[in-house]
Amino acid sequence: MTITTEPVLARIPGSKSITNRALLLAAAAEGASLLGAPLVSADTVAFRDALIALGVEITEQPGGDWLVHGLGRGPRGRGDVWCADAGTAARFLPVWAATGVGEFAFDGSAQLRGRPLRPLTEALERLGAHVLPAEGGGLPLRVRSRGLRGGGLVLDSSTSSQYLTGLLLSAPLMERPLTVRAPGLVSRPYVDMTVALMRGFGAEVAIGPDGRIQVGTGGYRAADLRIEPDASTASYVFAAAAVTGRSVTVPGLGSDSLQGDLRFVEVLRTAGAEVEIGAAATTVTGTGRLRGGFEVDMGDISDTFMTLAAIAPLADAPITVRGIGHARLKESDRIAAVAGNLRRLGVTVDDGPDWITVTPGEVRPGSVDCHRDHRIAMAFSVLGLRADGIELDDPDCVDKTFPEFHQEFGRLFG
Repeated sequence: MTITTEPVLARIPGSKSITNRALLLAAAAEGASLLGAPLVSADTVAFRDALIALGVEITEQPGGDWLVHGLGRGPRGRGDVWCADAGTAARFLPVWAATGVGEFAFDGSAQLRGRPLRPLTEALERLGAHVLPAEGGGLPLRVRSRGLRGGGLVLDSSTSSQYLTGLLLSAPLMERPLTVRAPGLVSRPYVDMTVALMRGFGAEVAIGPDGRIQVGTGGYRAADLRIEPDASTASYVFAAAAVTGRSVTVPGLGSDSLQGDLRFVEVLRTAGAEVEIGAAATTVTGTGRLRGGFEVDMGDISDTFMTLAAIAPLADAPITVRGIGHARLKESDRIAAVAGNLRRLGVTVDDGPDWITVTPGEVRPGSVDCHRDHRIAMAFSVLGLRADGIELDDPDCVDKTFPEFHQEFGRLFG
């Protein structure tokens, strides 16, 4: 393998997680907020259009920035909201709607209808809203409300951090301060990101030594925010650098990042790559060898476990990933999807409720079942750089977060 030490700059779009959180914060704030370099993808456009359906004015500026004219409160009246495939829309927007006054209906794709919402809908009922979910507790659902009380709440967060995030984002609009205890919380870095963004829009948030989170009332004030590149998306180009012996830099994603998924590069360091995290950029350089023989808990960065699992067949020893049981409840059962695809390609895989072990070996040509899951498609694209004959059955599903993924991947790696 030829090692290239001169880094190339990757063009990674804005963070989906930050874009959609900032959209809601700006919509709830008093005044106009400018969101710079937002991600424009299926999920963020669905979230933006859902806010427009709830009465928010959002205009695109020259250069692609979004100007959000906040309501300074929850929505009023009636609204029919289409969430498409966006889990963040289904889990964040019903809470914001419930802080307003009126009746609001939410629905989404068949894939999104299959994702659970019960912990969130039960929490909304306890806070004073009337929620009519579908059988099973998910979409479609209808929210009738005249505001949310606030107060104390215990929220099961063992399957997703998005329930907690949805409540926190709208807590400053509740009648009383909200205090939440979230036992079993997974993906804690996403909650830390949420809290940081809320404070940036003027919210008062305190986290106690026992993990309880208290949010004061008083609403939000408008703020301008430039969206940093998506760290989860960057994992694919970082992993590709590691397995091809090239050097890739992602500008705008550095040591002050709000995103926990940047910690994926530390996993690559364990696997033998050279990693440099600077103040304004991160660079990963492949060394010509991918080391295995280790276990890693990726529960806090589970959106990137597929990236590691997909390249694990190229390592020199087995790799085990643990702590990822909640990944079975994402766009697909991601543990089953990764394991099934690797086995179809001739790779030996063992898996359990919250873990997967990949044993290195020859990768056969074959088709990858993407399960309409963007992260499956992008992760196996990295493996395809070193294994011939891999085809994606749904390459366009990357539109969910990175519509130009294949073009950029081709520019960087051929």
